[in-house]
Amino acid sequence: MASIIVTNDDGYDAPGILALAEAMGELGEVQVCAPAVNQSASGHKITLFQNIAYARRTIGAGISALAVSGSPADCIALSLLGLVDAQPDIVVSGINRGENMGQDLTYSGTVTAALEAAISGIPAVAFSLANPSADCREHYGVAARIAIPIVKMVLTKGLPPFTILNVNVPPVERLADLRGIRLTRQGVRIYRDCLVDVAEGVVRVEGEPPTANTDELGADVWAVHRDYVSVTPVHLDMTAHQFMADLAAWDLQLPTCQ
Repeated sequence: MASIIVTNDDGYDAPGILALAEAMGELGEVQVCAPAVNQSASGHKITLFQNIAYARRTIGAGISALAVSGSPADCIALSLLGLVDAQPDIVVSGINRGENMGQDLTYSGTVTAALEAAISGIPAVAFSLANPSADCREHYGVAARIAIPIVKMVLTKGLPPFTILNVNVPPVERLADLRGIRLTRQGVRIYRDCLVDVAEGVVRVEGEPPTANTDELGADVWAVHRDYVSVTPVHLDMTAHQFMADLAAWDLQLPTCQ
């Protein structure tokens, strides 16, 4: 039986992680290790040289969970260092409240928790639900059902080194409402943030939800907008390989010694 760690960035008591943990119970022994409070958009934050508190909790019908006062990446790092009872065969992150597509991946605690697992050689999959309506149980239920065969396939086939799968699911109430699964690349998101003055010396960032070019064929945003499940392989190598030749032509040199 597979050993599965389930995490997220919305917090251990979010509806998405409960749906995911229950679904993963069909595939193996589930251990939940997730942030004690919402850590959305925390990115790949790791806590070093500071105390990290954790507490044992229960979610759903008696599923044991560790609630960690750190980031999603902290949860996985601590788990792999021995905080959970057994080393996992796979890490499954989500189901995130809201999609993680395009440049969202650099912000997403859900995605970077999976990347943290990949750094240690553990296969990982991140699941996100696009625009859930008031934490609709049916939407999360559909996404959780989709997670089962995808995770099962990763357990069977494995993933290349430093590679995760990033899965985005449209918000539908029935599996039959989905048009299928598409293998996709990262699209481009358009952020509409604005700076708001709250008080003297205090500001906050607000704004409308991001948009995207939904006509970009083959992109994650294209697929989800058309009710396809988007599956994107994501690699930790962020080198812009296609730019290397152009950069070499710059002929960068050290400055002349004076």
